[in-house]
Amino acid sequence: MSAERKITSIPERKQVPPNDTWNLTALYADDAAWQSDCDKIEQSVQESSRFKGTLGQSSAALAEMLAWLSETGKIVEKVMQYAFLKHAADGSDSENQRRRSLSHQLATRYSAATSFIEPEIMTIDPNTIESWTKLPDFKEFRVMLSKMLRFREHILGPDEEKIMALQSEVGGKAQEAFGALTNVDFDFGHVITPEGKVPLTHSTYAYLLQHSDRSVRERAFRKYYRTFEHHKNVLTNLYDASVKQDIFRAKVRSYPDSRSMFLFPDKVDPTVYDNLVSTVRGSTDQLHRYYEIRRKLLGLKKLSHYDVYVPLVKGVSVRHRYEEAVELIGEALRPLGPEYVQTLTRGLTEDRWVDRYENRGKRSGAFSSGIYSGLPYILMNYQEDVLRDVFTLAHEGGHSMHSWYSARNNPFSSYDYTIFEAEVASTFNEQLLAAHMLKHAKNTEMTAFIIGKQIDDVVATLFRQTMFAEYEMLVHRMVESGEPITVDSLRSTYRMLLEAYFGPDVQLFGVSDLEGLRIPHFYHAFYVYKYSTGLCASIALSEQVLHGTDADRDRYLAFLKSGGSKYPMDSLRLAGVDMSRPEPVRKALDSFKGLLDRFESLML
Repeated sequence: MSAERKITSIPERKQVPPNDTWNLTALYADDAAWQSDCDKIEQSVQESSRFKGTLGQSSAALAEMLAWLSETGKIVEKVMQYAFLKHAADGSDSENQRRRSLSHQLATRYSAATSFIEPEIMTIDPNTIESWTKLPDFKEFRVMLSKMLRFREHILGPDEEKIMALQSEVGGKAQEAFGALTNVDFDFGHVITPEGKVPLTHSTYAYLLQHSDRSVRERAFRKYYRTFEHHKNVLTNLYDASVKQDIFRAKVRSYPDSRSMFLFPDKVDPTVYDNLVSTVRGSTDQLHRYYEIRRKLLGLKKLSHYDVYVPLVKGVSVRHRYEEAVELIGEALRPLGPEYVQTLTRGLTEDRWVDRYENRGKRSGAFSSGIYSGLPYILMNYQEDVLRDVFTLAHEGGHSMHSWYSARNNPFSSYDYTIFEAEVASTFNEQLLAAHMLKHAKNTEMTAFIIGKQIDDVVATLFRQTMFAEYEMLVHRMVESGEPITVDSLRSTYRMLLEAYFGPDVQLFGVSDLEGLRIPHFYHAFYVYKYSTGLCASIALSEQVLHGTDADRDRYLAFLKSGGSKYPMDSLRLAGVDMSRPEPVRKALDSFKGLLDRFESLML
């Protein structure tokens, strides 16, 4: 876009210049080519039955099926990706809606048709499979089979697995009902602001808590939680059902407890979780100090729960055209070497990985979506006068480069990395961008803004997500020990954590602990800790790359290239950080203290 680009209205999708959109022809030349692959999936669904009952007959039979599974899997992934991206770019388009629905139906039928494969492989003698995997035909499937066979003791018989599959739809109803209740049925009303009447929704609530008018923040806070208060009993029952579903699955599959079940796929020892919680808990004094700095800057006698999200440094007056943002990111990431920088900057510009600007019907926010084929696409709603959007572009670029390296250095069967690793690659880029911008900051305002952003990221990602992780752990243990979930037991557990993390000088209210009933992530149990560990790892690794040698950089790039070939703890050790030990968490907390020191010297 030209330097004169101005947003006077939100364009229709058809009005967006092609160069501002992602290049989906890298997936399919047109919709007809996509439909052709849909037909291939239909054929694969019918064809899959020919492998049933044959997998243990010979190494050749198993190898043939795995090769077929890999090729058909690539097609399914492409079909799903194309439909997803089309819908994300314009969800109001009826053809995009139809295409996405069709892709989900196809994927479900394919999954059902191939569901016999894993249980059947489990019936093959382990020594036999081990001998087969040494054969050349199994080279690209060794990692996949090794990871699959780890689950042997937790896989049930065919009849029991069928029952579990049938039960899974019912088991997910608590989460589905929570979403329907809170996103559709809840009516929060509106909040009067100096700018006018603002409808109160989940999105506007976050905005209103950052409002400069304290009375607006308080009204939004109280009105928002009043709705949760009115529905506290049904919300408690929904979360109770979700927790009991987790425990049911863990018992049936012979895991020691529900947390162990969720950590098992990533091969994460529970001590990693425990180290995170105990280490962060031991440093809440620095978090309390942060809230005291916040109180002073806001000029308040007492900081209240609804005051903790107000920006401490208002957005700096700076503009970055999209191309200028890409150039800035490229300069910041130079420590990663020319291949990384050239690939990313070309991807963000001429190779058209990115759908850049807002249009009607486009999904909000930002994401990176990379698969084995095509490009590692990025959705943005970039605004030139929002500095955080530059950081968001760097963040999503980190995900996309992770996908780019993974797909080019691993077979399809083991290219896909875990969320545990993904959050490292993205926040790593933000660390390098912040370091670069601090080094070249031209005034105190810019310096304070960047440091303030880093501080807020640590509070939101390390402290807050660890508090969530501790809450999940305590609630699941409560039920596993025979203690029933009640409204009061959930609220008292969550309030205890709020008091510990916010400290004695932040005013909490009677409704404050209702926050524990509104977090959607709790319906994806033992997941949020990965945000905390990811940030800790990225802080440690970015320091090594910025201040280390070429060997430190090469270790980090090797981590990106490892994809799904290793378990996340092993791939991070390859990069140069051991998340099984508390040191990376301590280093992140020390970094937080240093940021507070610097921020306090600038602002107070």
